[in-house]
Amino acid sequence: MSTQAIYDAIMEFEDDDVVEAVKEAIEAGVDPQIILNEGLIGAMDEVGRLFSIGDLYVPEMLMAANAMKAGMQVIKPYLKGDDGGKGLVVIGTVEGDLHDIGKNLVSMMMESAGFEVIDLGIDVPADKFIETAKTNNAGIICLSALLTTTMTTMGETVDAIKKSGLGVKTMVGGAPVTEEFAKEIGADGFAEDAGEAVVFARNLLAS
Repeated sequence: MSTQAIYDAIMEFEDDDVVEAVKEAIEAGVDPQIILNEGLIGAMDEVGRLFSIGDLYVPEMLMAANAMKAGMQVIKPYLKGDDGGKGLVVIGTVEGDLHDIGKNLVSMMMESAGFEVIDLGIDVPADKFIETAKTNNAGIICLSALLTTTMTTMGETVDAIKKSGLGVKTMVGGAPVTEEFAKEIGADGFAEDAGEAVVFARNLLAS
């Protein structure tokens, strides 16, 4: 019994088939960690890749994530207290900015990729990011901005995080944000979209 059926069901956005395939894999004695990594997370990695190159769009990504979450509900009790997390991420839209669609997509993809995510929502002040990261021992803080007027706030937030001495990595993104701007404000990383954010986050935590 392989995890291919789980992978395929997610790629076809079939929630019920994912649940059935996960149950069958468990009954066949497949290691729950393999089911998680190769079947569930493996499929979402491919979804993220296809989204990044424009072969999948937001609606399909949402359907795939929902299918993956259906499978996660089945596998969770078998993971022996280990949810397969690859680190804890604090995410939010910077203070003064009320946009959250892009941030929500990144948050969803991070969770689907096995990260533990604390989403602080919109209009988040720097001290809230810092306090949450400190309390939860976060590995990465992800900052989002859609307005050019709040890009300054993003820079100030990154600066405050660095001065806090937490040693947490910072990642930025949003429509007006570029890689050049990320470097300019001293962020550790920049992601063009939700799929790329997952890859970059993994690399950041591994560095």
